[in-house]
Amino acid sequence: MLRLLSVLAVSMLTLGTLLAQETADYYRQNCMSCHTVGGGRLTGPDLKNVTERKDRAWLARFMTDPKAAIDAGDPYALKIFQEARGVMMPALPGMTRARAEALLDLIQTESAKEKSIFAGVQISDRPFTDRDVETGHAIFTGAASLKNGGPSCIGCHTVNGMGGFGGGTLGPDLTTVFERYQGRKTLSTWLSAPATPTMQSIFKKDPLEPEEILSLVAYFQHTLTRNPEDASTARLNFILIGLAGTIVLLGLFDVVWHKRFRAVRRPLVQERQLESHP
Repeated sequence: MLRLLSVLAVSMLTLGTLLAQETADYYRQNCMSCHTVGGGRLTGPDLKNVTERKDRAWLARFMTDPKAAIDAGDPYALKIFQEARGVMMPALPGMTRARAEALLDLIQTESAKEKSIFAGVQISDRPFTDRDVETGHAIFTGAASLKNGGPSCIGCHTVNGMGGFGGGTLGPDLTTVFERYQGRKTLSTWLSAPATPTMQSIFKKDPLEPEEILSLVAYFQHTLTRNPEDASTARLNFILIGLAGTIVLLGLFDVVWHKRFRAVRRPLVQERQLESHP
């Protein structure tokens, strides 16, 4: 009996550890790009001691369906919405009342620490330099490799004035991303823990280093002020180059085919001529 109780205790402890890790991973993937715990406001409020500012029942309801609380005119929900400059908290994937309670337990535990693991990435607040912008451009285009082996931005994104083929189109144009994320701090935090499924799958194991994030943010600030090039120009160049390549290939096929045709036809013509003039 004692042995059975020991096994059950170990099993419960293991299960608790796994659930805590799952909750931390969920927070990292879905909450960290908009909230810190003790690191200051981002798009959403700092969640340190949030359970002391509002009761858990309300918080769990809001986390489960933020839009319903705002649409109902809840004063505290509207206050959060206004402070976020009209950015509404999305309905998070797989969010349930039980998961909301687990997240609140995590936030409460992290709030009690001197420094939470969710305080946000520590990025220098020094002024950006031309060197930062150059390095960010090199990282974006792939001219400089990322320390942890992640892919370059240009494979999925573009910015105005990129030239050539203009970069990838799988992800959004990042020309104004610095403005969309309301500046340095929020964009830096988002890059440290990207919230989109594609970015999560790529950078979860190969995250950007703080100095790489600093350089990219400097570059994205720069793209707001550079002389823009019509984004359609790069696409037009791509189409024209593709069309020219197709014409060249068709011309080569035509030459090869005619040579093949003559190689077969010439012996037949010569044979007919010999038969008609014995």
